[in-house]
Amino acid sequence: MAVQKDEGLQSLGTLFAQKKKETVKPPAYQWQDLALSIIKELNVPPFKKSSVFKICRDNPKEFVDICLTDTKELCHSGDRWKYFFKVVANRQKGDSVKTSG
Repeated sequence: MAVQKDEGLQSLGTLFAQKKKETVKPPAYQWQDLALSIIKELNVPPFKKSSVFKICRDNPKEFVDICLTDTKELCHSGDRWKYFFKVVANRQKGDSVKTSG
């Protein structure tokens, strides 16, 4: 059992800030964890993060994994996250992925 150090009087804002830092919720669903890993790996900008979550929520994990693998194999430079969305769109239509990235 850890003993807390007496820091004297603190402002209310400081107490709430400390409490807020300690509570980090883990993802509730497996697709959220997958989306977070894709966002990190492909450096997805903030304005497109919700689209990655939607893709991971609405499609099977295997589908998303295949799209991510194709993106890594076919796009070696530039905005890989843009290519990921292109791969997903083409696969959803049933088209094969073009290698011009």
